[in-house]
Amino acid sequence: MKTNRFWAWLTFILGAAYFIVPLLATFEFSLRMRRGEYSFDAYASVFADPYFASSFGYSVIIGLFTIVVGVLVVVPAVYFVRLRMPWLRPFMEFITLLPLVIPALVLVYGYIRLYNSSSIIPFTGSALGTDILLTGAYVTLALPYMYRAVDNGMRTIDIATLTEAAQIMGANQAQIISRIILPNILVAILSGAFLTFAIVIGEFTIASLLNRPAFGPYLVGIGTNRAYEPAALAIISFIITWGAMGMINVLSRFAPRTSARTD
Repeated sequence: MKTNRFWAWLTFILGAAYFIVPLLATFEFSLRMRRGEYSFDAYASVFADPYFASSFGYSVIIGLFTIVVGVLVVVPAVYFVRLRMPWLRPFMEFITLLPLVIPALVLVYGYIRLYNSSSIIPFTGSALGTDILLTGAYVTLALPYMYRAVDNGMRTIDIATLTEAAQIMGANQAQIISRIILPNILVAILSGAFLTFAIVIGEFTIASLLNRPAFGPYLVGIGTNRAYEPAALAIISFIITWGAMGMINVLSRFAPRTSARTD
């Protein structure tokens, strides 16, 4: 018993060190901008850079639009499939897994080819159109995570009974989804939203090839000509990402624990 516990702790410590030691080394290096002493000059330089605020703000806005569009697409789709077309669930699960298999590079080249300025829908012909295209691409990238979060949330409630009760009270489908289903799966939606936000903040390939001023390309661009600021940005990005992951962990404590009577 003691031997098993020893190996369990040893495995845990080695695994933790594998992640923590490089992070500590990066943090320590980011403090060396001032020769001979530790300082937060690299962080001050990053926050003073106007491109940092503009790129981060741009990614936050795109991330919020991505979350809204993802919720509007995924929630009704999962609701109707679970309620009326359960035979379609395997097909939906397969479709939502495709973004994990298809590289983002292939995806963005397909978008550029299909929606270039000479096509029927010239999204890339204007900044607004390119932003819309970027949002759609991010919705696709986040689809596996948003879909599973919403699907798991709906699994904990009895959709059929709630829908039947609402219809007896005279509610239409839009009212059922917005006033009954959404409040009951809000924790699951927020979990998917934080995952989506983390993906959008750090994404580089699609934003770079669409030539958008997002945070991901900024992170890569600043690393080409500076030494200490990239390390500081890596720590900032880590804090943002793990902050989102921590919020998911906190919200999961409030998720309903009872399973629906029907699946």
